[in-house]
Amino acid sequence: MSDDSDAGDVTDADDIDDAAAAIRNGELVVYPTETVYGLAADATDPDAVARVFEAKGRARDKPVSMAVPDVGTALAYTCPSEREQRFMRELLPGPVTVVVDRWEALPDALTGGDPKVGIRIPDHPVALALLEAVGAVTATSANISGNPSATRTEELDEITEAAAVVLDAGETGGGTGSTVVDVEAGTIHRRGANADAVEAWLREE
Repeated sequence: MSDDSDAGDVTDADDIDDAAAAIRNGELVVYPTETVYGLAADATDPDAVARVFEAKGRARDKPVSMAVPDVGTALAYTCPSEREQRFMRELLPGPVTVVVDRWEALPDALTGGDPKVGIRIPDHPVALALLEAVGAVTATSANISGNPSATRTEELDEITEAAAVVLDAGETGGGTGSTVVDVEAGTIHRRGANADAVEAWLREE
C-alpha cells in the first residue's frame, strides 16, 4: 500500500504507475477526487467490480458509476445523445455524474443490469492522471456503505484493508458528493456539488 503520511500532493509518477498496475491486476485503489476519496477498480472487469461491492458491503442491485479521463473515452463505453454530450463537454470535468445509455460491453455487475450508467470526469489532477493511465474505473466513495465519506485519508475506514494502493493527495475539496443528473429526463437524482449550475443548464438548454 502506497500511503503518503504527510498528506502532501501526489506528484510522483511512480505512485500513479503503482496504482495503475494494481487496477490492471484487478485490485482496488483509493484515489482522490475534487469531492471525496473514491474507490477504483477496472470498470470493465466484472470480477474487479465485484470486489468493490464486497469491500464496501454494498448491495449488488445498487449501481456504481464509472470515471473516465474525458468525454472521448466516455463515448467508447456509452451512447449519450447530442444534448447529453453537450452537457458533458460544458460541465465536465467537475463534480457531476451524468446518467447515460451504456454499451452492452460494460459488465452488468457495474450497473445492476440497468441499461444506463453514471459517467464521472473528476476535476482532480491525481484522479485524471490515474484515469489517463487506465481508461475507466469505478467511481464510488471509498467507505463502507453507510459510513461517512472521507475527505482525508486519515478519515478512511477499514475499506483501506481491501485496497492495494492508497493515493494520498491531502484533503479533498469538499465532503459533498457529486450531483447525479439524467439530462434527457431533466431530473437531478442527487443534489450535490455544482447542483445549481446543473439546474441552470437544464433550464436554459
